[in-house]
Amino acid sequence: MSTTGNSEAPAAPPGRTEVEVAIVGAGLAGTVLAITLARAGRKVALIDPHRVHHDEFRAEKTRAEQMGLFEKLGLGSVFRSISTPMTDLHIFRFGQLFERKQTFEYAFSYAPLVNGMRAALPPEVLLTVGKVAEVSTGPDRQRLVLTDGSVIDARLLVVATGYSEAVRRAIGVERIEESKAHSLTMGFDLAISPQEFGLQSLTFYGRRIADRIAFLTIFRIGERLRANMFVYRTVADPWVRAFRENPQQMLLDLMPEIAERCGNFAVASEVEVRQVSLTTTQGHRRDGVVFIGDAFVTTCPAQGDGIHRVLTDVECLSSTHIPAWLATPGMVADKICAFYDDPIKIAADTRALRASIYAKRITTETGLEWRLRRLRNNTARQLMVFGRRFREAGKPAEPRAA
Repeated sequence: MSTTGNSEAPAAPPGRTEVEVAIVGAGLAGTVLAITLARAGRKVALIDPHRVHHDEFRAEKTRAEQMGLFEKLGLGSVFRSISTPMTDLHIFRFGQLFERKQTFEYAFSYAPLVNGMRAALPPEVLLTVGKVAEVSTGPDRQRLVLTDGSVIDARLLVVATGYSEAVRRAIGVERIEESKAHSLTMGFDLAISPQEFGLQSLTFYGRRIADRIAFLTIFRIGERLRANMFVYRTVADPWVRAFRENPQQMLLDLMPEIAERCGNFAVASEVEVRQVSLTTTQGHRRDGVVFIGDAFVTTCPAQGDGIHRVLTDVECLSSTHIPAWLATPGMVADKICAFYDDPIKIAADTRALRASIYAKRITTETGLEWRLRRLRNNTARQLMVFGRRFREAGKPAEPRAA
């Protein structure tokens, strides 16, 4: 079946369609790439099983650095229209207010983010709703056959299917697990309004190794007060089942210092969970096809690097590699490898993987090396708290109003 993603974009005609670039997967990576390529005058087909992206829980906050990448890609205004900005961030450590950061962060729900980007697709983009049944790749042309029998013929195939494995398997590319069930993200609404909460954003770091908690962050999405908690556990862990059954009581026990500020943690929604494994890709250096975003590598959402990786992939491809590839005949593996070997892409992926692994180890490892690292870090933080209190104690008291 073919249809449009918005009122402007035309449906791909039945039968056979020829394009320069076929993108499979209209999540954030695929949709943003389709927008940037189409704006540059490229003929693009975007294929996805769903016209409207379904509700999907993922980490729901990103930083100013990622906003800069949206701006660079010409999508800053679109992202701002579907996100909630924050500039005053309260950070709790050791059960007390540790730091106030004055910096931009942005909160969003993933499905509205993707659907908002789809609404920004230029009318030239052929958005085809359907599933890929067959894939043929080669040094010159790539051929997709959909389940309805329609065919899309392209010079380049981009796989942006996230965690889905069907197209990867059809091509013969393998996902390698670097850290199975690495972390778990839990998301839920709090039964308190943003106005009652009073703060823009609050982050609370776990205090005990046994809790296996990276941190809890509470923030506004529109008129909802939302919480994301990152833990190093599996879905089947009895602790996770107990949390889902009675999140309020467990949060009261874990974080009593901030309970009053958060409406005593009364929860107004089901607790959603998302398990993440750290993975890389093997066998991807081949003719005619390139893998991007989570279809290439996955990292822990606790560090906030997922959107950064995606947008870095899109920026590298749309500004440098795809224009160069299309400027000369053929689409051999040597061409494609220029993207995988791009130092900017390598740096983004490497940073995200290293941060994911380090964050879990510094939170959960009990060996001497990691105990000493925690002691060093916590001592430095305690000294920062002491220094701030000392400076504040030396300041003259503000005069009282008459």
